[in-house]
Amino acid sequence: MRIDKFIWAVRLAKTRSIATEWVVKKKVLCNDAPVKAAKVVKPGDILKLQKANAWFSYKVLDLTEKRIGAALAPTYILDITPEEERLKWRNYIEAQKAYQHYGTGKPTKKDRREISQFTDEATWFNDEV
Repeated sequence: MRIDKFIWAVRLAKTRSIATEWVVKKKVLCNDAPVKAAKVVKPGDILKLQKANAWFSYKVLDLTEKRIGAALAPTYILDITPEEERLKWRNYIEAQKAYQHYGTGKPTKKDRREISQFTDEATWFNDEV
């Protein structure tokens, strides 16, 4: 089975195109070697995926021909990621939260209604002047 299809099938990537993009960008290693999307995966291979600054490691236990449910993923892959890599990922996620302040993004539907109501009420004031 192709490596990009396997990454998608065991739910490591949300879409197959994302899985292919990771392979093209050299964010996927198979047995510590960069691979192409057509690389054939077999049981016993060690896959490493880079997300942000952390490398997640998985051992291929079995192959599947189609996308499986999240509950079945542990029967096909074994997560062997070292704890220090998990810590790197957690630190990255926490650092990203510092940039995401509530209310600084796109207004919600309720916010938009309140803004529209306020500006509609303010227009009568401008018409009289």
